[in-house]
Amino acid sequence: MKKVFIIAAAAAMFSFAASAQTKFAHVNFSELVQLMPEADSAMVQYEAANKEAQETYSSMLSEFQSKYDQYNEKQATWTPAVRESKQRELNDIQTRIQEFQQAIQQDMSQLENTLMAPIYQKAQDVVRNLAKEKGVIYVFDAATLLYVDDVQSINLTPEARTALNIPADKTLESVMAARQAAAQGQTAAQ
Repeated sequence: MKKVFIIAAAAAMFSFAASAQTKFAHVNFSELVQLMPEADSAMVQYEAANKEAQETYSSMLSEFQSKYDQYNEKQATWTPAVRESKQRELNDIQTRIQEFQQAIQQDMSQLENTLMAPIYQKAQDVVRNLAKEKGVIYVFDAATLLYVDDVQSINLTPEARTALNIPADKTLESVMAARQAAAQGQTAAQ
């Protein structure tokens, strides 16, 4: 019985010693990615492609609306063959619009993934290197945690911001405000 107690006590001490040396860290990964300078240029490229897609879509809708208005105005004077031809034309345009919507959604998603992949990779590499430097065994994304004890977990976000050349005054709020102002400026220009 005494041996079992000694083994249990040794195991508990070993477990306590191991857990006392375990280091955890957290980082706000989405913040890092969104604030990286590379994300700004990726956003510009994405928005340019999206604008082009929206212009094409608007053009297609205008074509459909024009032909639909013409159909409504003149259908009573057309022969059945002309009316049927115009209906097929309208259906074809609608089909093209739907196919375009589906294709452009896939294209935009793929473009976003292509633009963001190197940005995510760079941020992951920086976080991984910082964790290794500090002897951290786990790094958690602070955005997905319900609670973080800053005394027991190392916050890698400030050091990662520095390593990724993110200016100290650049915040998610300032980026979102700038994007919103740009969007409002584009809307006003139209």
